[in-house]
Amino acid sequence: MITVDCHDVESIQNELVVYVADQIGAIPNLKYHEFILSPIEEGDKIDKNKVVTSIKEFLSSIGEQTNFAVISKGDIVSIESIRGKTIERQKQSASELFSCSHCGHVTPYEVVHNMHQKIHYL
Repeated sequence: MITVDCHDVESIQNELVVYVADQIGAIPNLKYHEFILSPIEEGDKIDKNKVVTSIKEFLSSIGEQTNFAVISKGDIVSIESIRGKTIERQKQSASELFSCSHCGHVTPYEVVHNMHQKIHYL
């Protein structure tokens, strides 16, 4: 289990959790200022280096790679502002995300969620 501290990037937390969980194949669990990534299979471990790389890729894709540092300590990965800058975006409500109760797949699109759930009943 890896915890990702998002205090300095709260406005993009929901987008970030979807991207990272999809990139590394983990089950996300959203909290107020952080999210937790759990392995899909019980005996598996999540590669912390892949989590850090995935977060850096996301920050790079939105042009914020030079404003934030991704710091790993134990099982906690923190995203910290270098210059005190914050990302100004309207935070997407967690209620606008759809999560599969069977496997944890998360998407902001209800249509994708409904199609995904159908695969569990085939």
